[in-house]
Amino acid sequence: MGASHTRTEPNEFQDLMDKTGFSVEQIKNLRKRFLQLSGNEETISRENLDSIPALANNPLKKEIINAIFDKRNQHESEVGSFQEIGFEQFLMVMSHFRPPTLKTTPEEKEALRKEKLRFLFNMHDTDNDGTITLDEYRKVVEDLLSKSGAIEPATAKGIADAAMLEVASTNVPHMAPDEFYEGITFEHFEQILKGLEMETRMHIRFLDVGTATMRCGRSTS
Repeated sequence: MGASHTRTEPNEFQDLMDKTGFSVEQIKNLRKRFLQLSGNEETISRENLDSIPALANNPLKKEIINAIFDKRNQHESEVGSFQEIGFEQFLMVMSHFRPPTLKTTPEEKEALRKEKLRFLFNMHDTDNDGTITLDEYRKVVEDLLSKSGAIEPATAKGIADAAMLEVASTNVPHMAPDEFYEGITFEHFEQILKGLEMETRMHIRFLDVGTATMRCGRSTS
């Protein structure tokens, strides 16, 4: 399945709204950002996102970009990655960062939270096997720690291992050691992050194009 063609005709807005939960205004604003990123092309590649200033110093830049092209984040059962994505696929990925509104029901908030957690889980589960292994978790934590330049890789590795063991033993106490080392499932991941407020925190700042409807996260005004 390749990248889809851009769809922005008025009679197609309803379909995009139904699929993503975005309003017409949000879709139009995202379309502007898409064209900025793609250089007015019909598709976006990794190279288009690689030069975004807001991602330049993010230690998880590679993981974030890979997640945007991850087929699992299209709300489908496919696995693998796209080489390029069209506007509709771009919208589907961005829908994971849509914050709740005053009209959002508790059930809808829970669904939004689960979507965000699934996106984060997929970002860590780099081999698409449905579990986050110690090696995968360690790599993310090492990247976060060692890229600061203040911690040696070996020290970062030790901190990563201890952190995962502590988090898992505290939040998933019923897991046996051998089960834990095989990897954390999505259900375990949900338990580990059970107390973390995700609905308004998880956002991508580089999407902002000077309009309040575009901001996925807390307002800084």
